[in-house]
Order: sequence, then structure tokens, then C-alpha cells
Amino acid sequence: MDIDAFRQSPVGQLVPISGHDTMLDRAYSHFAFVPTPLPATVSLNQGTYKAVSEADRAIGRLDAAAAHLPNPALLVRPTLYREAVSTSALEGTYAPLASVLEADYVDEGQQSYEVREVLNYVRAAQRGLALIHEKPICLTVIAELQRTLVRNTRGDSYDAGALRQRQVYIGERHNGIEKSRYVPPPNGETLVNGVSDWEKWLHAEDDIPLLVKAALGHYQFETLHPFSDGNGRLGRLIVVLQLIEAGALTQPILNLSPWLEPRKEKYKDLLLSTSLTGDFDPWVEFFAQAVLDQAQDAVKRISRLNDIRDGMLDRLKADKAKGVVLEIAQDLIGYPIITPTQAASMHHVTYPPANEAIKRLESLGFLKELTGRTYGRTYACEAVLRALDDD
Repeated sequence: MDIDAFRQSPVGQLVPISGHDTMLDRAYSHFAFVPTPLPATVSLNQGTYKAVSEADRAIGRLDAAAAHLPNPALLVRPTLYREAVSTSALEGTYAPLASVLEADYVDEGQQSYEVREVLNYVRAAQRGLALIHEKPICLTVIAELQRTLVRNTRGDSYDAGALRQRQVYIGERHNGIEKSRYVPPPNGETLVNGVSDWEKWLHAEDDIPLLVKAALGHYQFETLHPFSDGNGRLGRLIVVLQLIEAGALTQPILNLSPWLEPRKEKYKDLLLSTSLTGDFDPWVEFFAQAVLDQAQDAVKRISRLNDIRDGMLDRLKADKAKGVVLEIAQDLIGYPIITPTQAASMHHVTYPPANEAIKRLESLGFLKELTGRTYGRTYACEAVLRALDDD
């Protein structure tokens, strides 16, 4: 952490901190950065406002494209899983999309640590989507989501589900706090007040464009680093929840993390440089580009999934198929990995017709069996998986 550079920050101040590093078993004396509350008005250059405007229009086109689907909610599940994979990869946890989707049919005790952590994001996102229909984005909401994110992972500690009760820092733990990249505000009253100011700013009546508000809100959240673990994943989830809460998106079908993942060093550098310089332009423009590119990508992906579904249905109808086999085929864009038991439950039929329908889809090449077993079989629609996972 560049102490001299942070001393010059126009959007925060350094405060002295001291304590005991339990990992290194030694005392430390250092500084933490406390950001000032976000401004009520934001002045950006014309190029940044243009980028924000283009991104805003792309969000509108994405929402309209989803609305034209027979069942837009089908997109939610694969979108959340795809985001879960990439947002976890940004924090160093890697699990293939197919493995995460398949894990729905595996006991938690048999799931890998990586898969469990990714699935926690899906559960947190689903819970967040339910909660924002009951209350605004606030500490009560995000604390519950953080507890879900870290459940049964290395981040599941005594202060899970609450503002952190200890000092943390961003950097290699074995190098100590003095050589860290960034030290967020100390726990206690300073952190409580910072999160309270962030929450009030998020819901204040102002003329700040929604995407600028989402960008600045994300910056402040990550700078405050309010929890002991999961701040990056939670901060990116909050962005999507903001867009839905504001009515810009009807469904959570925007994946920012797949765009951010290959640019993670720039992503981190821009958040840090915003604290050093107080210049919001580079960060907001970067954020707007992420939204624009990913909204456009999502529209193309929706079109590709539509084509896959329509192609399967056309061929099945030509093959005189009807009933549950058509229903299962139509839902494969949301459930590209499926079992006969799940299909029976989803489509309110008994196991035999669901199993026969899946066998028919397999015989036509739409599904591929994954387990090689004669019982407890799991099937994948590889065309849908490719459409979801291709970058």
C-alpha cells in the first residue's frame, strides 16, 4: 500500500491502525484508508457519459429480447450459474459450468470444495432476488447474502453474516499488512458509519444516472470491504440487484463477471486508482464498457439458445413427437443437464413417461448420457452448454 500516494487522496483519508497478525504471530502498526461518503452530484467527461448512454440502451435491448421469449424465466438459471462460475474464478475458485450444473444432482458431501463455493453464489443470488421484492438493498439484505456465500467454505468464520469484526487487508497474507496492496477501513464505528453512508447514498433521490450510480456504488462497496470474505462476489451481485430494483432489468440475465475475469488486473487497478486520484471517469467508463459488451453478448446468446430450442422442436414435431417430450425439449435452454426424476417432477408426470421422453431425445442426438450407469442417469444437452459457455 503506497502510504504517500494515499495521503494525497481527495476522496478519503488514512487512519492509523495497530493490532496482532495471528497468521504471522506478531504485532503490527500501519494505516487504513477510509473513503469519504460518495457525492450527491458527479461530474464526468462527455466520453464517459456517452459510454454510459450506450450501455444504458444496450440494457434496454437486452430486457426487450428476454421479454420476447415464451418463458423468460428459463434464462435465469443458466445465467446465474454462468455468473457464479466467473465471479468465483475472479477470486481464484475455478469450477467448470457443466460440473456446477451437474452438482444439483449430487449430495453436498460428494461435491468438490470449488463446486460448493460456486453453488453458494447461486443460492445467494436466488435469495437476493427474492429479498429485493420485500425490502430495498440494505445491510440486512447483504449480510444475509454474505452468510449464504461463505457457508461451509474457508470464509465461513465467526463474523459471517455481519460486518467484519477484524481488520483485513488485500494482499499476500505471508507478506503482512505492511506490504499489502490495500487496507480498508478498520472495523467498528468507522466501518459501520461508512456502510450506513453507502446505504443512504444508494437510495437517495438524485439525478445520477443509474449505471453511474451502480459503478460508484460498486467502487465504494469494494473500498469499504465490509465483510471478512466474499466482498467481490457480493459487490458484483449487488450491481445486478440494483438494475432489477430500479426496473432496468426484469430478470437477472446480465453476466458482468465473464467480461471482468480476463481483465481482472485492470478491474482491480481502476478501483485502486479511483481511491488515489478521486477521478471517477476511468472506472465508470470501464464499468460502462463491461455492461455494454455483456448486454450485447447476452442478446446474441439468447438468439442462439432460441435457435437451438426451435431447431429441436421443429425436428421433434416432424418426428410426430408430442406431450412431455416437447415440454422437456423446450426447457433444455434452462435445464441443459437433467435427470428423468427431475423431468418427471418439473412436468408433473410419472417417472416412466419422463424416462421414455429423455431416451427419445437421446436417440435424436439432443441429449447425451453422462454417468455411464444403468440407474441414476444424468443427461446433458451439449448444444445448449456450448451456447452458454462459449466466449
